[in-house]
Amino acid sequence: MIKGFKEFISQGNVVDMAVGVIIAGAFAPIVKAVTDFILAFIAAIFGAPNFDQLGAFVVNGAHFYPGTILTALINFLIVAAAVYFFVVVPINNMRARKATEEAAPEAPAADVALLAEIRDLLKAGR
Repeated sequence: MIKGFKEFISQGNVVDMAVGVIIAGAFAPIVKAVTDFILAFIAAIFGAPNFDQLGAFVVNGAHFYPGTILTALINFLIVAAAVYFFVVVPINNMRARKATEEAAPEAPAADVALLAEIRDLLKAGR
């Protein structure tokens, strides 16, 4: 039972997920700072840092705030953009550079090239 648990913990997926959670915790203040910065622009344009009061209405004493949905949607888009531009794009660029470095095959040595040429001539029947 302990052996199975040790194998489970040492699997790459569990370790990757743990690293992801730790990095997400460290990245959260950056995303919050970007969100606050953009919300300040929204406040400068619309007079409020969110749209919570937009379209508010009351039915039988119950207060409805459909603007909270718009605020949540904008916050989601800001976070998604921050993650995309600060995490996804740099990682994709790094992977592309690494792939081009690995894709360039080395030229065969002179003796290997000569042997390959002899092999091809023998196959052709000369």
